[in-house]
Amino acid sequence: AATLIILRKSEDGQAHRVLMGKRDASHKFMPNKYVFPGGKVDNADGRIMPLTQLNAGVEAMLLKGCSVTKARALAMAALRETWEEAGLLVGTKTDKVPNTRSAAWADYMQQGVVPSLENLELIARAITPPHRTRRFDTRFFAVEAQHVHGIEAGLQRGSGELLAMQWVTFNEALQLDLPKITRFILGHLQKRLNGETKDVPF
Repeated sequence: AATLIILRKSEDGQAHRVLMGKRDASHKFMPNKYVFPGGKVDNADGRIMPLTQLNAGVEAMLLKGCSVTKARALAMAALRETWEEAGLLVGTKTDKVPNTRSAAWADYMQQGVVPSLENLELIARAITPPHRTRRFDTRFFAVEAQHVHGIEAGLQRGSGELLAMQWVTFNEALQLDLPKITRFILGHLQKRLNGETKDVPF
């Protein structure tokens, strides 16, 4: 699976906000918890070619645990899920929409944006503990809001899988009902933004 953390600077440029939403109570996995947009990798995620590839450093870290195709698929899944759940797109605007048999990706590119991966940063990798019934091997990516299209239109479009979508400061996020891993990721990301670490924990 893959998750995307969108970082949006406050008006004074001093602090960051992150986009989070609440999982529906009916979900078997982490019901009612606040999380970042994300989900499972689809087969099409590895077949769609982005306009730009992952930067060399991010790709090298991903390749420690998977193939080049899988590395790209993970990043693409983060983008697709963010579009489906929040109506936001990461990429480059274009008048030429590539053809694809994937309904999800066709919908993405019909918005006039081709996915680009060069601005994604890898924050962490986490695997659900063994005693859990439902388990995921998830990569957490982050991107600055300046590379995201659709923010100016608000958070009006989405699949409905994530409710109460909102931009929150790190302090505000930590007051929400979070999974333990999400709380850890927020703390680690804050340290990275403060220049205290460059690590990508697993």
